[in-house]
Amino acid sequence: MSHTIFIPRPLVRHWRTAAVLALAGALLLPAAASAQQESRQTTTPSTQRQQLDRVVAVVNDGAIMKSELEDRMTQVARQAEAQGSALPPRGELEQQVLERMVLERMVLEEIQLQMARDAKLSVDDTRLNRQLRSIAEANGLSLDAFADRLEADGTSLAEVREQVRREMLIQQVQQSQVGQRVSISNRDVERTLEQQGERANRETRARHILIEVNAERSEAQARELLQKARRRIEQGEDFAAVARELSDDEGSALNGGELGWLRPGQTVPAFEDAMSDLSPGEMSEPVRSQFGFHLIEVEERRRRNVNQQEQREQARQAIFQRRANEELSTWQREIRSQAFVDIRL
Repeated sequence: MSHTIFIPRPLVRHWRTAAVLALAGALLLPAAASAQQESRQTTTPSTQRQQLDRVVAVVNDGAIMKSELEDRMTQVARQAEAQGSALPPRGELEQQVLERMVLERMVLEEIQLQMARDAKLSVDDTRLNRQLRSIAEANGLSLDAFADRLEADGTSLAEVREQVRREMLIQQVQQSQVGQRVSISNRDVERTLEQQGERANRETRARHILIEVNAERSEAQARELLQKARRRIEQGEDFAAVARELSDDEGSALNGGELGWLRPGQTVPAFEDAMSDLSPGEMSEPVRSQFGFHLIEVEERRRRNVNQQEQREQARQAIFQRRANEELSTWQREIRSQAFVDIRL
């Protein structure tokens, strides 16, 4: 099993407590990027990398540098290697396609960070320090030991601190912008309760392994990797150990894939439908959702004692979570189309 430090990402691609978290990497804020550019223009480069650095994307009034893209590409490769799916050799054209996909992700992050700056959003030190301690504890380390491990991996606590701060800012933007676009009627709630039927009074304790389909892994590769994980478990390996090694859901992977007790509507429909068909102790075949492929195991079920008002409120929350998650993708496409972006790869 890899000893790579895992940093849970707070970005809101889901709006539920037992979320499958999305991956996101470090990106300089526009001010920081501008400062770097000014430094390069007014000082004599001391390394070959400084001499070769250049702008690869202009995003409104900000810029993304070639060195930043290279850093992100290195992160992508390391993440793939740590999770047992090292990137295969690529030709020049394939490498260019991968770079463009990664750069597009960075562009979208930059747009959201600019929105946070324009809205004068901030993350106070208390919240940020609490999040860093949580990350360290999730890795089974004290904050000092966490910093030492990061140094051994070639990064620093200061860099991770800035990365987490940026991601928390993006989360604030997403919550404020997307949440207000979701409306729920009483009829929506009634329809959801009707669809849930007896399931409305049932909770499921489950765990899963997520293999993402992303810039560095095709759909076929993701499915095959999950099938291999399933065969390992069938042959006697511990589900939790395989989840810690392979799952792209960093939030649950650290806990062996555990999602805790789930109420109806808390997970995306494809996941919930597959989970509902399983008996306690049973493991699914690969299940496709918008986040990749899931291997789901139901551990236990129980009845909930809730009154009608509580059922309605929980149904309303489940509808909001699902619709906000769907709306997020639409909103991100909109802000990307409205931004001035000049790609210079």
